[in-house]
Amino acid sequence: MNQQANEAGTKQKMFLKPEAVLKYFLGTDEHIDTIITCRGSEFEIMTYDYNLYEALGSIKPYDNFKLARLVKFLEVVDVLSYEKALGSEKPILKEERVEELRKIALKDAKIQQ
Repeated sequence: MNQQANEAGTKQKMFLKPEAVLKYFLGTDEHIDTIITCRGSEFEIMTYDYNLYEALGSIKPYDNFKLARLVKFLEVVDVLSYEKALGSEKPILKEERVEELRKIALKDAKIQQ
């Protein structure tokens, strides 16, 4: 998660990495949860569609994923095109990447994998 402060009177810009998106979906990071659910009006929150794809693709059937979190996420977060921004195709999500993201998202969480 990267933050950028702007001039007075404008919103701070925040870019969410895939692990931050996954933490929000799994409810394992109170800070990210608060920013998205309560402070969406204070920040300009952005992510790439590829980051959303990686986070959603890393959710397991046994996770406590609530569809309402996805709806709130799409309401608050500006989802940018990875291909248009970076000029390259989106890579395929592989199991190694899923495990890497889950390890980060569930670190320090009291959720069992």
